[in-house]
Amino acid sequence: MEWMEILTGLALALLASVCVYTHSVLWLRPQRLREKLRKQGIQGPRPSILTGNVWEIKTIQSKAAVSSTERHGRLTDDYAALLYPYLEFWRKQYGPIFTYATGTVQHLYISEPHLVKEISLCRSWDLGKPVYLVKQFWPLLGLGITRSNGQLWAHQRKIIAPEFFMDKVKGMVGLMIESALPLLKSWEDRVEGDGGIADIRIDEDLRNLSADVISKACFGSSYCYGKEIFSLIWALERTVSFAGVLNKIPAFRCLPTKNTREAWRLEEEIKELILKVATKRKEESNYVTSCETEKDLLQMILEAACADQLDQETANRFVVDNCKNIYLAGHETVASVATWTLMLLASHPEWQSRARTEVFDVSGGGLPDADLLFKMKTLTMVIQETLRLFPPTSFVSREAFEEMQLGGFRIPKGVNIWIPIPTLHRIPEIWGPDSDEFKPERFAHGIFGACKLPQVFIPFGLGPRTCLGQKFAMAELKTVLSLLLSKFSFSLSPKYVHSPSFKMVLEPQYGMNLLVSRRSKAGP
Repeated sequence: MEWMEILTGLALALLASVCVYTHSVLWLRPQRLREKLRKQGIQGPRPSILTGNVWEIKTIQSKAAVSSTERHGRLTDDYAALLYPYLEFWRKQYGPIFTYATGTVQHLYISEPHLVKEISLCRSWDLGKPVYLVKQFWPLLGLGITRSNGQLWAHQRKIIAPEFFMDKVKGMVGLMIESALPLLKSWEDRVEGDGGIADIRIDEDLRNLSADVISKACFGSSYCYGKEIFSLIWALERTVSFAGVLNKIPAFRCLPTKNTREAWRLEEEIKELILKVATKRKEESNYVTSCETEKDLLQMILEAACADQLDQETANRFVVDNCKNIYLAGHETVASVATWTLMLLASHPEWQSRARTEVFDVSGGGLPDADLLFKMKTLTMVIQETLRLFPPTSFVSREAFEEMQLGGFRIPKGVNIWIPIPTLHRIPEIWGPDSDEFKPERFAHGIFGACKLPQVFIPFGLGPRTCLGQKFAMAELKTVLSLLLSKFSFSLSPKYVHSPSFKMVLEPQYGMNLLVSRRSKAGP
């Protein structure tokens, strides 16, 4: 009897401890963060104790899905309100800065341009990539350069950044052309076979082309393995990005659901394949000195892992994570932007004609090189306007690892900041009353001449975490688009249904079908 009383007492004590801890983690800690923000005038919807505002998000999304079926507007109308109706709803209710929660994670939404400018100028390591997102996308990105923070991020940037300097990018134009030529031939054959005009789903072809380019840039002579890695990463990306409402609650992400188990399986397959390529490269390096061959990204990553004298497991993780990061970031962004650029040119024939005329004037109908690409100003304007209207990613996200001052606000430690890129790119007070229209001429004098506050043009991110590969991306975009415009003419297909969708990047939900016809060899 005495032992039963002792065990009962211990059980009650344990239960009380769990309750106190749970109450502290699930409510008191997030409540303290919200209170610090509210004292500074930052309001937001009231959260529930376990789920935050997740169910409210789902309710607003459901209502918006019903109303959006009746929406018929221009191709360039703001899509963000349809993709993220809850953020637009709260922005109208609480203003350009508000707070909300998913589970125990506290978010701070910021669309106030001058505060965004302040954040872009912040160089402190105390503002980094959100830890909960690192965990969410761990199978896909691990702790590679796009998700790491602090000293690890700085070290990886030092290794990888030189590979995307302009002199290196110029040297990659040849392989970009090499990858594009089979696509040109494929489309030529389809156009000829269909009697002069073919209905082609271009987004899939452009994704494969971009994957081929980054395979060659990253894996060099081993790029054939890169194609297999790409297919597995693509499957893993679909698996990770398929998230129901419960996935917005961090505590539910580690449950061994069917989706989670599939992500674990794909992660292991990708790891084994990348390490197989790395082992093969190390064996080749024993016979070829570094001065006898051009180093690719894989070689630089392998040498860095060796120079750091990491243990085998850490070295393997370093190599695998960065290969996946570069692979994913290196092809998804380009494929997305190229797809939307061709859609906009197909729906604006006058700009398609202007861009094509410039391509012929600059290249004389031949293959472009890096110097000729630099002279294509009209094409640059078209790409920049596409990046404004259809940026490949929707948000810049940051977490405050220590309490810090940003603008006129004290941001508490643990708060996650969300900056909506498409919203900032369409503010009439910044871009003018025609901010929802496709007008590449606004970039005639560069980004600083296009808007009143250039720091809000952030298609490649902002601050020190700006995408390392943006010069590579712009070079590939200009290479591919100039080749396509020199060979083909584009118009919208009757099959195309305009419905932008966001997974890892912005993409057409039902694919991008365009009518493609052959251009005359005589000129534009």
